[in-house]
Amino acid sequence: MGFFYGFDSYYFVLVIPAILISLFAQIRVSSAFSKYSKVNTRITGAEAAERLLKAEGITNVKIERVSGNLTDHFDPRKNVIRLSDNVYNSSTAAAVGVACHEAGHAVQYAQHYFPIKIRNLIVPVTRIGSYLSWPLLLFGIILNSPYLIELGIILFGLVVVFQLITLPVEFNASVRAINAIKENSIIYDDKTLKGVKSVLSAAALTYVAALLVSLAQMLRLILLFGGRRRR
Repeated sequence: MGFFYGFDSYYFVLVIPAILISLFAQIRVSSAFSKYSKVNTRITGAEAAERLLKAEGITNVKIERVSGNLTDHFDPRKNVIRLSDNVYNSSTAAAVGVACHEAGHAVQYAQHYFPIKIRNLIVPVTRIGSYLSWPLLLFGIILNSPYLIELGIILFGLVVVFQLITLPVEFNASVRAINAIKENSIIYDDKTLKGVKSVLSAAALTYVAALLVSLAQMLRLILLFGGRRRR
């Protein structure tokens, strides 16, 4: 039962360090966003995203305001970029960086960027994996069933694969954003552009940290239960 309470040694050796890295990443992105929210620009987040889309010849994507803090995202089903309150109408380096990153996702869909196609294909299976992996592991342990445990680990592995594919998608969206900002003179001075890069780099680290946490959990599960069938 120590497994359920996280008292096994693998948890302390593998998972806790990964969680600490994840916490550091969250702190860093909050700090970077706060710092560069004080660096003003001549353009709002919504205007920057609109200019990026126009430069790429994309006219069918709307830009809307959404409530919350850093709840920004691109919805490919409705072709809508939703920007949070502190991004949509804010004229800061942080707001422009986040808005252009989301516009970068819209460009990926418009240009049929291959990794995002792969990610979309595995989304339904990944959702099943995220919902069923831990219940299957739980029942497998209770019923002493190696088959249920292995199935749970495999389903959890699908979540890890999804996060792995997400990395190039997020990195590429940020690269597109920075290149478009420079090429279309959305931001002029180097200091402000440095702020945009810092915010996007900090945000990218959160995806890396999330992957590390999942990989640590996956390795922990394999080490704990991988040999049960053989025994």
